Amino acid sequence: MLRNFKRMLWRGAETSRRLCSVASQTKDRAQSRSPARRFRGSKEASNLYHRITRLEPSNEGVIQAMNDWVVNKGKTICRYDISNFVNQLRKYKQFSLALQLLEWMERRGMHLTYGDHAYRIDLLWKAEGILSAEKYFTDLPKSFQNKFTYGALLNCYCNEKMVDKAMAHLRKMRELNLASNAPAYNSLMTLHMKLGEAEKVPVLAQEMKEKLIEPDSFTYNILMSSYASLKDIEGVERVMEEVKTRSEIDGNWTMYGSLAAVYIASGLFEKAQLALKELEQRNKPKDREAFHFLLSMYASIGNAAEVNRVWQSLKSAFQKTTNLSYLTMLQTLARLDDLDGLAKCFEEWESGCSSYDIRLINVLMGAYLKRDMIQEAKLLLEKATRKGSNPNYATFMMFVDFYVKNQDMDWALKCMDTAIPKVKEHEWKLYRERSYFLLKNFEEEKDVDHAEELYRILKRANCLDQEVYNFLIRTYVVAGMVEPQMRQRMEADGIEIMPETERLLESICPD
Repeated sequence: MLRNFKRMLWRGAETSRRLCSVASQTKDRAQSRSPARRFRGSKEASNLYHRITRLEPSNEGVIQAMNDWVVNKGKTICRYDISNFVNQLRKYKQFSLALQLLEWMERRGMHLTYGDHAYRIDLLWKAEGILSAEKYFTDLPKSFQNKFTYGALLNCYCNEKMVDKAMAHLRKMRELNLASNAPAYNSLMTLHMKLGEAEKVPVLAQEMKEKLIEPDSFTYNILMSSYASLKDIEGVERVMEEVKTRSEIDGNWTMYGSLAAVYIASGLFEKAQLALKELEQRNKPKDREAFHFLLSMYASIGNAAEVNRVWQSLKSAFQKTTNLSYLTMLQTLARLDDLDGLAKCFEEWESGCSSYDIRLINVLMGAYLKRDMIQEAKLLLEKATRKGSNPNYATFMMFVDFYVKNQDMDWALKCMDTAIPKVKEHEWKLYRERSYFLLKNFEEEKDVDHAEELYRILKRANCLDQEVYNFLIRTYVVAGMVEPQMRQRMEADGIEIMPETERLLESICPD
């Protein structure tokens, strides 16, 4: 078994050496959630949606799939279903796939609504960055630069905390009388919350009232969050009382979810449980996300009995229990530190699963490693690999943490090396931070050998930067060792030698 595990890591390390520029492989910012495979529509539409969700986000896979469906197979797809595809893919953070659908619609000469253009701005920002979103907005005909598209770009600026651009854009919206609506105010509220200015959110809410602008559910949610940040529970409850006067919003379970979360964060568990009961009453028609939220909230307050009750209710409410539901339950049981329940739930999922989802395997593996059950974790990983489930970045980082905790730095670094081909674009920042953590550890331990090994791993991954070298040089300094070639190494790696680094180099590169 151990030999198999070593072989797996060795093969991964060999692969990583051939993929030194893996950091530029994908453009999607966030793919932490896989899109739901089931689609509520006709069987034909469901089949097409299922096919799209299996595609890689890069290139033009969606466009090719849609053309094959319509042109080669001669099948039809209505605009309503395509719009639902886009909404579902956005919900599950598959931004590039959703963007390609809108592009296909345009290429086919289908009329794009104002809402479609607004979605496209949002998707371009999330998939490609703010510059792409700005360019798309600027290139739109003036007739399409309206409250929807202006509002979409304002939301991008606010979420990116680009204060100057957001304010300039808002002034233009006000000049055009496009800012007197709830979405515009919601974006401003979001900006203030991101800037740590929660006290400004109630002021904006009052301004909306004075201008007779009706708040929507997002307005109420963020207003409640602002009061919670200010530790004003009475303010939160006043907002909820107002919500109850709005029947079209009071029926939304998410409002009670926000209220419960505020109570839990404030340690008001009895009030939280009452809010969660209200949430259940409003979960009609049944929404999986509501059940998932309930599981998470009850785990937060350590109520295992309610967790199990909600889990049974979820399974009874739907014909099929999805991987995402099992994942949520497994994570919930892990939070409750219930290893027996976790193993039992995993076996239940495993007995009927159609695909061996690494995310679920990682939860049980993480529970094993937390308890130093390394042999069980390795067996599970080998079993998953045999069943065609490929370990991901998170898999190997769990092993890194385990080996660091047990002071086995050789194996920790082997796992860091093996993880490289698995790192997605949005995970590189985390990988760097983990590398800095290890380098700091090596510096504190005066461990030059392991610091150099991690340097070599990062070099193969094209992850070298000023900070890596500073850690490495400081490790030499505290260890009282010299490295006469360090300055030449930095120059060869294209790293600029800053004044701070120059001072360190003087200690280890004597003339």
